[in-house]
Amino acid sequence: MTAPLHGIRVLDLSRVFSGPFATQMLADLGADVIKVERPGVGDEARHQGSPLRDAEGRPQDWTSSFLAMNRGKRSIAIDLARPEGQALVRDLARQSDVFIENFKAGDLGRHGLDYASLRAANPRLIYCSITGFGQDGPRARQPGYDLVFQAMSGIMSMTGDPDGPPQRVGYSVSDITAAYHAVIGILSALHARQAGLCEGQHIDIALLDCQLAAASHVAMGYLLSGEQPARIGTRSHFMVPYQAFDCADQPVVVMCGNDDQFRRLAAALGLPGLADDARYAANLRRMRHQDTLVPLLQEALRAHPRAHWLDVLDRAGVPCAPIQDFRQAFDDPQVRHRQVVTHLPFTPTGTLPLVANPVRLSETPVEYRRPPPALGEHTEEICAQLLQVPVERLRALREQGIL
Repeated sequence: MTAPLHGIRVLDLSRVFSGPFATQMLADLGADVIKVERPGVGDEARHQGSPLRDAEGRPQDWTSSFLAMNRGKRSIAIDLARPEGQALVRDLARQSDVFIENFKAGDLGRHGLDYASLRAANPRLIYCSITGFGQDGPRARQPGYDLVFQAMSGIMSMTGDPDGPPQRVGYSVSDITAAYHAVIGILSALHARQAGLCEGQHIDIALLDCQLAAASHVAMGYLLSGEQPARIGTRSHFMVPYQAFDCADQPVVVMCGNDDQFRRLAAALGLPGLADDARYAANLRRMRHQDTLVPLLQEALRAHPRAHWLDVLDRAGVPCAPIQDFRQAFDDPQVRHRQVVTHLPFTPTGTLPLVANPVRLSETPVEYRRPPPALGEHTEEICAQLLQVPVERLRALREQGIL
């Protein structure tokens, strides 16, 4: 069975999170992804996160961050600061469909690896740039990391408890959001090229743009009302109830997306009169009177353990869930049924557990063809197959530190 991007070659000059996560998705979909890294150093993500340990508990030269973002790729180590290394990358770009990078705006132009230069050699090339602030504007040349964009986009201002300081989302949400938008842009450009709408094109992805776009309905609420969304913990700005509640032992989240669900919740809690109370009968009224409603719900839920309420509310058709850590999440029967964790053969440890790609295609499923690569693992293979570098020349390039 052929994966949907079979035959597409991606030249990946990105590092850390946003670019590598995007190219991993393309690799899962069948693209041949060639990851270009610095000789001796590699992607910075190789040095971030939890270390991999072998069966005896000894740390290996791998980290969780790199392993999470780089399956399915081939790695070639090239020094981009050297003219000979730049020439090798240009040769690879001539044979590629997609080029993706996340250098600061303008940096690759100094090496002759900017869009205009590579387009001259390969007009069909789709060139995707991922930066913090985009290719233009007053901040275009500034570096940036996820925390910058969580802070600047407004997401931190509305995250946290009402009486506490702004909080960051617990993972690099801006990087991952930008990665998804990059994949959407690349797939759109590939389709446009195939449809004859254009040859190649440049895709400009900015983490700040993507994080603001991801705020979606909350951002739209501000644009319409001019009111800043407050920090309200687990509660919603749009629905009541929609939050965490304490049970007799452990917390549970309960939400009612419509008035019928609230009626069923009230009945399940033994408080059917709440649904007939004019203050609580409709969501907008519940929003206005949540200060009196929420304590009534909390008092009822605290009367029994969480397991009791999960069973009662599920049978009543009321959305609810336990608050789980990662151990509990990966042990969840639904997660196990969906095979969210996949395993690949991996030399350092025998096998490697990975979070599976969530895209489920019925006819052209994703493929997990190879584990994350060692630094420069495929240098000789790529040089022989695509660059036709003679053995003597390859040896000289290695001795000079170019490869």
